[in-house]
Amino acid sequence: MISITAHTRGGLRVDATDGERMLVLDETAELGGTGAGLTPQQALAASLASCTAITLKLYCARKAWPLQDVRVTVTIEPASRTEPGTPNRFVQTVELVGDLDAEQRERLLGIAGKCPVHKLLEGPNVFEERLATPNGDA
Repeated sequence: MISITAHTRGGLRVDATDGERMLVLDETAELGGTGAGLTPQQALAASLASCTAITLKLYCARKAWPLQDVRVTVTIEPASRTEPGTPNRFVQTVELVGDLDAEQRERLLGIAGKCPVHKLLEGPNVFEERLATPNGDA
């Protein structure tokens, strides 16, 4: 199980923590934030991009393929609010640096769609909201 706690720190800044490490998130100045961190949507894109990059590096290490570097750019196109049923669209552009042949590159493109964050986003997903009790328990 993954558990993260987000705590507001003034304005729209949020510190998200797993109890050991912290990530700062904020909104842009245009939306009333200070821009002190990534927006929540950017953090989602960063999670997918970094998970994909890590997955590809680990796969190449296991196969002893000559991948020197990988850069993954994720673009999120939110679903249309005016057209019901339109899905969110996540576009990953993968740049592979290394002496890889065409077959290896195609295989890595397929692996890019199998990282853990990608699998989480594919669903199915169930969202449940709960109020914490006054003593702080959920």
